[in-house]
Amino acid sequence: MSAVPADLRYTKTHEWVRDNGDGTVTVGITDHAQEALGDIVFVETPEAGTEVEADEGCAVVESVKAASDIYAPLSGEVVEANPVLADTPEAINQDAYGEGWIFSLRLADPDAVSGLLDAAGYQAVVDAEA
Repeated sequence: MSAVPADLRYTKTHEWVRDNGDGTVTVGITDHAQEALGDIVFVETPEAGTEVEADEGCAVVESVKAASDIYAPLSGEVVEANPVLADTPEAINQDAYGEGWIFSLRLADPDAVSGLLDAAGYQAVVDAEA
């Protein structure tokens, strides 16, 4: 059973969002997503300064099974990409909600976070896929 922390927000495409409380969010993929992908071997992160639109592909995670696009959960500007992933992409498998974060984003609309799924809503998406 995958973990679904209650303090995060989620997308139907399996990204998680942590509101940093300063107009920025940290983004990664869920525990469910990393389990489905299997061993992650490469991560292509977006560059700082890149403007992204909600639902736009902005990163790629490659595993031994497949390559998957990571979608921007909200519109804004990429502030930082996780430098750990260049040498240690498996950090996503080991700690999807911590060291395995993918990028942070300065939001175009900080209130947009409330429009994402809560933990119960995301768990319903996961359950529906089973």
